[in-house]
Amino acid sequence: MNVSRVFDILPHIKSNFNSPDVLAAKENGQWRSYSIDEVIEKVNAVSYGLMQLGVKKGDRVSIMSTNRPEWNIADLGIAQLGAVSVPLYPTVSEKDLAYILAEAEVKVALVSDSDLYHKTKVASQLKGLNFELFAFDQFENGENWQALMDLGNQNKKKDDLELVKSNVDTFDLLTLIYTSGTTGEPKGVMLSHQNLISNVLSSRVVCPINETHRALSFLPLSHIFERMLVYLYLYTGAQIYYAENLEKIGDNLKEINPYVFSTVPRLLEKVYDKIIAKGHELTGIKKWLFFWAVDLGLKYEYDEKNGAWYEFKLKIARKIIFSKWLEALGGNVGIIVTGAAALQPRLARVFSAAGIHVWEGYGLTETSPVICVNNLIFGRKFGTVGATIPGVEIKLAEDGEILTRGPNVMMGYYKKPEITAEVIKDGWFHTGDIGVMEDGKYLKITDRKKEIFKTSGGKYIAPQPIENKLKESIYIEQVMVVGSGEKYAAALIVPAFLVLKDWASKNGLANLSNQELIANNQVKELIQNDIDFCNKGLGNWETIKKFSLLPAEWTIDGLELTPTLKLKRKIISQKYQSSIDSLFV
Repeated sequence: MNVSRVFDILPHIKSNFNSPDVLAAKENGQWRSYSIDEVIEKVNAVSYGLMQLGVKKGDRVSIMSTNRPEWNIADLGIAQLGAVSVPLYPTVSEKDLAYILAEAEVKVALVSDSDLYHKTKVASQLKGLNFELFAFDQFENGENWQALMDLGNQNKKKDDLELVKSNVDTFDLLTLIYTSGTTGEPKGVMLSHQNLISNVLSSRVVCPINETHRALSFLPLSHIFERMLVYLYLYTGAQIYYAENLEKIGDNLKEINPYVFSTVPRLLEKVYDKIIAKGHELTGIKKWLFFWAVDLGLKYEYDEKNGAWYEFKLKIARKIIFSKWLEALGGNVGIIVTGAAALQPRLARVFSAAGIHVWEGYGLTETSPVICVNNLIFGRKFGTVGATIPGVEIKLAEDGEILTRGPNVMMGYYKKPEITAEVIKDGWFHTGDIGVMEDGKYLKITDRKKEIFKTSGGKYIAPQPIENKLKESIYIEQVMVVGSGEKYAAALIVPAFLVLKDWASKNGLANLSNQELIANNQVKELIQNDIDFCNKGLGNWETIKKFSLLPAEWTIDGLELTPTLKLKRKIISQKYQSSIDSLFV
């Protein structure tokens, strides 16, 4: 059947797979699965219930929840009415929440738990808003969403629903996604059914996933990356398992043995750092074999380009060392899709050498999101985000900015035609990212246009490549390069305190606090050695001349990171202005 609207995926699954396990989540400690018939029934109940509340085509319904079946069931129920879903990060500030609820004129709000229920109540009072509010969880003094489902089941107007669905067009607005960005107030990105479906169908061409596979979902569904992937998993017939929470991902991987999951580079870096830390705990021949395998993996090239002798050694490494890495990820992981930020090429190499292929891609909320991705059909190259997917075009402007066009490009920013006109010109969306083409087809992102800065000597510095290089150190958790208008580049560094404390305990510095560690001269020398190593590969004008160590990790809650873990440079600069000033005395 023709799939042109996101809810068309449901009959597509029914007619092609009729799967008994479409969605699954932990309930009372046990995995509970939903068949396609049950999913369709619940989606329809949501639609019926919203119809009874007066929700019509174009009305906005917000969803603020962690990943769970109810999220996608609600999303599809909203879509069937031609209504517009407004996904919200659970970590959104009350100020931004109130702003979004007011600007979007939300008619019904759905949340996951009591904390978010009360947070939404407070935000609505800030703006004097009035809307229906339901929670997925049941708790005292809260309207449970089962009441919405019951309302729907008591008013099953099938003919009315079919008529409403038939009036939903592929070019109609599907969702309004507010991007926090790294600066400024949230902007609502308007995406149509066609935007998302075109991205699903184009991604399907390069996606080797089918109805025999399981996918683990833990990146926020409020972000377009995970949401599109879930639509893609559904379209392929794969079963989607929702992780309990970030702390339980390791357990969930071993319980469900997924073939695929998506992540952001920072989480993959943490997995790698933990593996390497375990390696350092080994002794004798075991330790030698471990790091022999890692060194071998760091030289990995696609398509057996290293020759037969390398491949022979790799088989041994996979059997005695890398097989344990695979076991830690559930034993069946074939693909890890990563995006939202730059991935260190060494991580892609070593995981791919282990038989766990990391596919780095590139896109934005405004492009639904995928523009490029490394894949088996159109090729792969380490250090790049791959080739464009079918139907999507890119070109580079004179200053290197990446421009793109295709059916995946947004309708525009909600209620902001002036800003829309600034980024979409002559049909091309201006991404704000700087890039180069390698081998005539692979895109490499070099930096954000707005993040490149100039020193007082007139030299331009792109901070991201330097930061990614510095983060290759096992002792560096986070870093931000600074120096706009100054004579040289410097860096704010958050050490990897777990690894650092392990090193400290072995070097006569046990039981020191974070503050004591960053003040210690031996620690500073340790970090300086890794900075010196990084500096060898940089131009003289971009080498890191000074650094300041910080005692606490940057977080989403602390407002230093976006929900996709990008640095909010302006806020970090404001918070640590005194530290920055001290670097340029």
